[in-house]
Amino acid sequence: MVTLDKIRIDMKEFLAVDKNLHMVDVNADTIDEALADAAVQLNTKASNLQYEVIEKGNDGFLGLGKKPWKIKIYQDPTTISKERKLASDGLFISDDIVDEELIKDQDGLFYVRHFGSDIMLKIVLPVGNGLPIDLKDVMDEIKRPDTLEYDESLIKKYVKQGTSNDYLCVGKYKHVAAGDVSIVVDITKDELKASILVAQPTMSGSEASNTQIRRLLMQQGVIEQCIDDKKINEFVDNPVYNVPYEVASAILPIDGKDAYLSYNFETDNNKLRVKVSDSGKINYKELNQIQNVIANQPLATKNLPERGKGGKTLMGRYLEAKNGKDISIQLGANVRFDRDGITVLANIDGEVMLIGGKITVEPVKYLDGVNVKTGDVKFVGTIIIKGSVEDGYKVEATNIEVSGIVDRARLEATGNIIVQQGVFGKGEGYIKAGKSLWAKFINDTTVEVEENVIVSDSIVNSNVTAMKNIVVRGKKAQIIGGHLLATEEICARKIGSPGGGTETILEVGTDPRAKKRLLELQKKQADSTKEFENIELDMQTLLQQKKLRRKLPQGKEEKLKALTERNNVISQELEEMTEEINKINSHLRELKAVGKVKVEGTVYSGVKVYVRDVLDEVKMDTNSVTFYYEKNFSKRGAYEPPTLQIEEPDGYSAD
Repeated sequence: MVTLDKIRIDMKEFLAVDKNLHMVDVNADTIDEALADAAVQLNTKASNLQYEVIEKGNDGFLGLGKKPWKIKIYQDPTTISKERKLASDGLFISDDIVDEELIKDQDGLFYVRHFGSDIMLKIVLPVGNGLPIDLKDVMDEIKRPDTLEYDESLIKKYVKQGTSNDYLCVGKYKHVAAGDVSIVVDITKDELKASILVAQPTMSGSEASNTQIRRLLMQQGVIEQCIDDKKINEFVDNPVYNVPYEVASAILPIDGKDAYLSYNFETDNNKLRVKVSDSGKINYKELNQIQNVIANQPLATKNLPERGKGGKTLMGRYLEAKNGKDISIQLGANVRFDRDGITVLANIDGEVMLIGGKITVEPVKYLDGVNVKTGDVKFVGTIIIKGSVEDGYKVEATNIEVSGIVDRARLEATGNIIVQQGVFGKGEGYIKAGKSLWAKFINDTTVEVEENVIVSDSIVNSNVTAMKNIVVRGKKAQIIGGHLLATEEICARKIGSPGGGTETILEVGTDPRAKKRLLELQKKQADSTKEFENIELDMQTLLQQKKLRRKLPQGKEEKLKALTERNNVISQELEEMTEEINKINSHLRELKAVGKVKVEGTVYSGVKVYVRDVLDEVKMDTNSVTFYYEKNFSKRGAYEPPTLQIEEPDGYSAD
C-alpha cells in the first residue's frame, strides 16, 4: 500500500536533487549583463553558464518603454561535475585551471629584449605536443652587431628549463642612450583610463621594460592598485609602437545587487518536462505536471540586497557605489517564513505553484480526467477528478475522488477513495485505500482497504478485502461472484446468482491480511516440506553408498555436501514458518470480532460463507438471514440491519 511516508521519502529524494541545482533568475538590461551578474552569484565564469530567455527585453524609444530582459541562468552540468570531482579529490578548481585545461598544445616561445645595457631573455616552454624552441633561432636574435658578450651555456639552460615567465640577463650590448625608447603617459580627464604611447627605439637603444612603464605611471600619480601588470607584460613581450596602449584602469565601483527570490521549484508550468529514463527512453505516462512538496519543505529563499563596493580613480579618489534595493515578499496560502525571515516553507503537503506572484501550496488538485494528457498522477494531497480514469493509468494521492468511471486502472490512497460512478477493472483493476472506499459498483477488480467498502449497486466477480466492513446497499445491493473478506460484517440485499453458476465466497470474523499471509505460508510450507523429504531421500541413498564403498566419487561427494547444506537451510526455514503460522493462528483465535454476514433479501444456493473459518455452504436459496458464529459452529438467524452507521463523505452522493 502506498503510504504518505513513502511519498515523503520520494519527495526528500527530489529535494536532495533540487539542492544540487545551480540556477538563478536575473533581470538585466542586456544578456551580457545578466550573465555577468549570474557568474558572481554562482561563483563561476560566464563561459560556464547556459541560459533560457523568459521574457525578451526592449531598449524602448529615447528611454521610454524600456523593459529589462528576464533570463533563467544555470551552470553547465559538465562544469559542476568537474568541480565536484576535484573537490572529492581534495583539490580546488579555479578559472586559471579551466583556461589551462583548454590549452592542450602550444609551441614554445622566446623573447629577446634590451633593457639598459643588458640582453634579457624570456623563455616560455612548449605545452603538450607543441614545438620546442630552436636554440639557433635564439642565438641568431642575440647575436646583433652591437652585442658585446653573452653566456651561451646559460642560454642553453634557459631554452631547456624555461625562465618562469621572467626576463633574465644572458649578456651585454653596446648601449646608446640617444636611441632609447620614448614613452608618453596619457590619463583621461575622468581618471578612469591610462595608456602609453611608445616610440620605437633605434639600434642599440633600450626597449621599454615593465619597471620603466610602472615608474612612469606612478610618477604621474597613478596608484599601484590600478596598474595592470598583465597588460604591461603583454606590451613588453609584443610592443605596439606609436599606438595608444591601455596599461591602467580605475577600480570601478560595484553597485550592490537588489534583493531577489530564488525559487526551489519551476515557476513556469510550461517548462515541466516528461520523465526520461537513464537509457534515454521517454515515459509518456510520467509527465511530471504536478510539483509535490511536503510540509516544512523550503520553497524559496530571499537573497538580501547587497551593499555596493566603492571604487577608486587612477589617482586614488573615491568612487561611490549604489546599494542594492530591498523587495517585499507576499506569501500565498499555506506557506510561511522560517525563523530566519528569508526562507519560505510549506505549511502542508500539496502542490506548490506561483499564483498572482505569490508562492502558494494547494492541498487539493482538480483534474478533468486521467488520460494521455495527464499521464500517471502522483500527489501528496487530495485529487478530485471531474471525469474518468482511463485504462492503464495510475493515480496515487492522500485522498482520491472520481466523478466518472474508473476503467482498468490503479488507484492508491493513504486516506479515502470515492468513485461516484463505478469501477470496471476488467480483471486487472486494482484499488488500495488506507481508510475506506465508496463506489456505485465494483466489477472485476481487486480491492484492499484498511477500513470499510461501501457500494450502492453491486460487487461482481471481484476480490475485495476490508479490515472492517463490506456494505452493499441501495435498490440492487447484490454480490455476484468473487471472494470477499471482512473482519466484522458483510451486508447486502442479494448474494450469489440463481442456479449458482458463479462461485461466490464470503469470509468474516477473521483478519483478512493475516489470513492471506497464513495461506501463503501454508503453501510455502508444503512446498518446502516436499523438497525437504526429497533431499532426505537423496541423502540417504548417497550415505548408504558411502557406507558400502567407504568413499564416494568426487562428484557425488560434492553433491552430498550441497544437499546437506540445502537440507539445513530448509530445516531452518521450516522452523521459522511453523513459528509464524502458530502466531497467526493464535492471533486469529483471539480475535474479538465475531463476524456476521447479513442478507436482507436472498442468498442463492452455491454461496460459501465462512464465519471464523467455519464453512456454511448454502444448499438452497434462503431469504432474510444472518450468518453468525456461536460455540464453534456457524449458525443462521433472522436478518439484522448493518451495524455500521454509514456517513457519506463530502462531495459524494449515491444514486
